[in-house]
Amino acid sequence: MSTAQPETGRLRAPAIGAGAVGQPEHGRRLGLALVVIATAQLMVVLDATIVNVALPHIQTALGFSGSGLEWVVNAYALTFGGLLLLGGRAGDILGRKRVFIAGIILFSLASLLGGFANSQEWLLAARALQGVGGAIVAPTALSLITTNFPEGPPRNRAMGVYAAMSIGGAAVGLLAGGLLTTYFSWRWVFFVNVPIGIAVALLAPRALGESQRHPGRFDLPGAITGTLGLVALVYGLSSAATSANGVSHWGDTKVVASLAAAVVLLASFVFIESRSQHALMPLRIFRNISRSGAYLVMLCVGTAMFGMFFFLTLFVQEVWHYSALKTGVAYLPMVAVIMAMAGLSTQLVPRIGARPLLIAASAISAGGMFWLSRINEHSTYVGGLLGPMLVTAAGLGLLFMPATLVSLSKVDDKDAGLASSLVNTGQQVGGALGLAVLGTVAWTVVANTVRSSAAAAKSAAIAAAKAGHPVHITAAKAKAAQIGIFDHALSVGFSRGFVVSAGIMLLALIVAITMIRVTREDLAGVQPMPA
Repeated sequence: MSTAQPETGRLRAPAIGAGAVGQPEHGRRLGLALVVIATAQLMVVLDATIVNVALPHIQTALGFSGSGLEWVVNAYALTFGGLLLLGGRAGDILGRKRVFIAGIILFSLASLLGGFANSQEWLLAARALQGVGGAIVAPTALSLITTNFPEGPPRNRAMGVYAAMSIGGAAVGLLAGGLLTTYFSWRWVFFVNVPIGIAVALLAPRALGESQRHPGRFDLPGAITGTLGLVALVYGLSSAATSANGVSHWGDTKVVASLAAAVVLLASFVFIESRSQHALMPLRIFRNISRSGAYLVMLCVGTAMFGMFFFLTLFVQEVWHYSALKTGVAYLPMVAVIMAMAGLSTQLVPRIGARPLLIAASAISAGGMFWLSRINEHSTYVGGLLGPMLVTAAGLGLLFMPATLVSLSKVDDKDAGLASSLVNTGQQVGGALGLAVLGTVAWTVVANTVRSSAAAAKSAAIAAAKAGHPVHITAAKAKAAQIGIFDHALSVGFSRGFVVSAGIMLLALIVAITMIRVTREDLAGVQPMPA
């Protein structure tokens, strides 16, 4: 995503020369442009959390297995992250306004299809299509700020609103997802995007100015091999989980074939990017070790965070029997702390630098996630969840801004858009990989715990009968016992998944210590683009 400064200059000149009459009209157009861009960003960001709250209801309605349910998230994350750079390039080559409108229409259409889904395949296809639309909208929306708002206070205000939508959209999604799922249906978490998308698509031609086109070619081989490689990797990892009968699937043909295909496709992607003159991800961007470290940290954050939210949502609804609305409200303190600590980090970076913040934030996040792994079916919200959730939120909130700043440090102007987009790509790709890895661990432990608990209960009943104390179990008691065993198994399995999340954040800590070398002087003048 280039910043297209010449276009900005052309937009600014008429406003200066328009006189007193032209200024109010120009101001109204900029205000309308900001509403359109911010609403589009809110729609894309909101989609992650609004769907997350509805996952248990989607599972019940369409019959997803535990590992299959992960693909409701992964289908979106993989196409979004895999095609994000291609979406930014499309805006540069074809014109950002027209590409932005096309992305909004595609996202809205996919949302409509998702709301009408009556099978797993239908919903997953719609989610993948939503990801394609999101990959087009997200980078072009950010670029349109630079082409529609002149440098200085107008652009700074626009960036501030954009950033607020990026962070606040999570809270809006939690509440909206809870309300829609509780009082209407899970289908409305998709339908709600349609009227918003239609309004944005109708207002955009009037509100937005077109950017200058930059002749170039699309790196379709890179986009295809990279995205398919990630899909194959995630599919192979998620399919390897032990099933309820205790059979491990690591040796299954589909798992081995998927992982082998992933290796070939991802190696091909790296080869293509090293040779292509129009590479989506020029490898020169990784020559700076601190920048590469920042990308690895954000990859770890996505890996740990997506899995944590996914399994925590299932836990509070399936084990604690929270409603969707109560689940959304339960998350709000975490979102509030993330927002507060993100604001604090902007004040701390100029004083202590990015590296100390990244080290502290990674350590705090790892500690919070490990504390979260102590949760079980007998815990309470205040006694077992709120504390670790707030500690984790504090670490994540401190981490985002310095990681973004480091990713943009000492980057050439021509690569500024690429450097910023890779932060978002890392989060989405890391999220998909995290769900696959954590899911395989969690569902394997769940299956093994169910089998061992059922066997222990059976052995206890046999021993009691032999001792002359047979246990008379009614159908109601038997059902309650089965529910108790399954709740305990979910608790143990998800707890193990949270331990893995903590381990991934420890890896982020090691990366921050060994790879991040920027000083406060290196970050002087760097303006982060909200990811």
